[in-house]
Amino acid sequence: MIKRIFPFLDWFSGYNLALFKADGIAGLTVALVLIPQSMAYAQLAGMPAYYGLYAAFLPPIVAALFGSSRQLATGPVAVVSLMTAASLEPLATAGSEGYIAFAILLSLLVGLFQLALGLLRLGLVVNFLSHPVVNGFTNAAAIIIATSQLSKMFGVNVDGADHHYETIIRVVQSAIHYTHWPTFFIGALGLAIMITLKRIAPRVPNVLVAVVVTTLLSWLIGFEHNADVDGKAIQSPKALEMIAKFNEAVNGIPPLAEERTKTSKRLEEAKQGHNAIARLDAEHDDRVIQSKIEELKTKAHLYREEIRLQLFKAAIQPDNGVLYYLADELPAGAKTDGRIWRVRVGSKAIKPDKVPLSGGGEVIGVVPKGLPALSMPKIDLSVMLHLFPYAAIISLLGFMEAISIAKAIASKTGQRIDPNQELIGQGLANIVGAIAKSYPASGSFSRSAVNLQAGAVTGLSSVFTSLTVVIALMFFTPLLYHLPQSVLAAIIMMAVMGLINVSGFLHAWKAQWYDGLISILSFVCTLWFAPHLDKGIMLGVVLCLMVFLYKNMRPVVTSLTRDRSRVLVCAVTKGLEECRYLSIIRFEGPLFFANASYLEDKISDLMLCKTTLRHILIVANGINDIDASGEETLSLLVSRLRSAKIDISFSGVNETVMKVLVRTHLYNKIGADHIYPTMEAALQTIHPAAHTKEEMLVCPLGTHPQPEIIHP
Repeated sequence: MIKRIFPFLDWFSGYNLALFKADGIAGLTVALVLIPQSMAYAQLAGMPAYYGLYAAFLPPIVAALFGSSRQLATGPVAVVSLMTAASLEPLATAGSEGYIAFAILLSLLVGLFQLALGLLRLGLVVNFLSHPVVNGFTNAAAIIIATSQLSKMFGVNVDGADHHYETIIRVVQSAIHYTHWPTFFIGALGLAIMITLKRIAPRVPNVLVAVVVTTLLSWLIGFEHNADVDGKAIQSPKALEMIAKFNEAVNGIPPLAEERTKTSKRLEEAKQGHNAIARLDAEHDDRVIQSKIEELKTKAHLYREEIRLQLFKAAIQPDNGVLYYLADELPAGAKTDGRIWRVRVGSKAIKPDKVPLSGGGEVIGVVPKGLPALSMPKIDLSVMLHLFPYAAIISLLGFMEAISIAKAIASKTGQRIDPNQELIGQGLANIVGAIAKSYPASGSFSRSAVNLQAGAVTGLSSVFTSLTVVIALMFFTPLLYHLPQSVLAAIIMMAVMGLINVSGFLHAWKAQWYDGLISILSFVCTLWFAPHLDKGIMLGVVLCLMVFLYKNMRPVVTSLTRDRSRVLVCAVTKGLEECRYLSIIRFEGPLFFANASYLEDKISDLMLCKTTLRHILIVANGINDIDASGEETLSLLVSRLRSAKIDISFSGVNETVMKVLVRTHLYNKIGADHIYPTMEAALQTIHPAAHTKEEMLVCPLGTHPQPEIIHP
């Protein structure tokens, strides 16, 4: 019992110094990949980069201690990071304090959901996400993740649109207008280093090498080059007018938001007081305020886009002062610094005496030194209710990724994987992670593979990984300041290349055409509805359930006869003649409310087609369960057939179904002499009784060989 509660105690059975050394080396190797990856994935999730390090701090340790896999490496992963961003986007601006608080709360919800599933032994619930759905979603997510990094690779900023493809169109349009080539080339350099090292030296931590080289290069060339200037230095009335209008639109939103809060309170009071007139007035005022807010947001977006399109050049004055002109309005002969400057504009108003300009590329910037303060996330029930559907999807997706990796590793190590214990480990990792300011984490395929290849024997390697992250947070955060954002984008692109699996669509189609179609539809819908990724998954799940229900509503009902080798086969598919007096019907699947009438319809059609029918034998080997509707249908069929002078018998009734027949007294109605253990035993008795001697000679069923052989 103690080892079930604390599974990590099993690690130390026969543990020695050599294994300790192997775990230490593996943990350090994984950390060298995890540190840059975690920062990249945090930005994918809409979080500041250093929150990725927080997610790489406690979750790996807790997941290893309480999970069942000894090599599974937990931490930030691409798909879960993308899902986090998609779920939080409607609630707050990415990177804001509110957004970060919601992300931490989401981690807590994901952890609680996974822990509950694990404790209740409901690991099989993940089967609702079928392989075709996951394949379609993963391929689409890989494309979405990769294309979402294009703005960082080109060094441009755009506002997000309602659909991801619209955002990418904006990125392309902005990149055509202006691409910051140093940003692009340093990102391409990072990507080239990772691809080259992966091919020629796979054991070298290519991500770390790319980060070190590009960070040093960024520091040496002064890659980041920002300035805050007085608006008077900007020699463009048009630009200053745009900034003023943008500020007016942005500053007009907070008062309206306060007014809306008061209106919402009035509306709630009117509802509680059952005052219909006051309620209508409050609802009208709320709609008007919301309309005004949306109008201001649209104006702010348009002005922001205009400001971003304006490119400036710095003219150095004789007194070493600097004036900024639009690039096409620069005075002839003016001395410049050779840079193109742009206004850095976000969601906040721009101070007229402190206009932020950028003449270089974007870097990580300041990473807070030290470990995060441990505290419980602020609980907000309304936000939790909004986040719960996303938390459920992230929980299932994250766990499915983790358990798939764990099983793949277990096939090589011979280790036994307990899905429910893994759910407990992942759940606790996210709960404890939320206390340490982490956003949702899961098992990583790439880092788990690195962990296994590096020689990890137990989960102690994950402890070493986390300790390395702690050391980095304590002592090395200043070294990360000059890490280019485009290199983090390249790291993400490199990581998601392995998620694209075109053969998965072909494989699903070959298995069943409808599985292939579901996979393709999940892929297309996920791309179409992005960033609302939950819609693509839910569509796939609904389609799978519909196929499942359809197949169970119309199970396989086969009419059997003998072929030339005297083997019982399907008469329809083989095009063989059936007996005119005796029909052998095989029913495949549970007999329940959704398909009971289907069996009844098949028997009715049979009676209409075979007017000479004397006996029906139902082969019940495939009926593994029966409910009240199925039992009632069988009872009515027995009465109906026998009243029509057609006898009915059953063979191969399993124990579960037999208990239902006995409890409902249908067993007595059918008659013990009409229920046979096997089909051949039934035919030995039924066939002669249903035929005259002359009919026996020409009957397609003929003699009854032993033992019984059934072909589909």
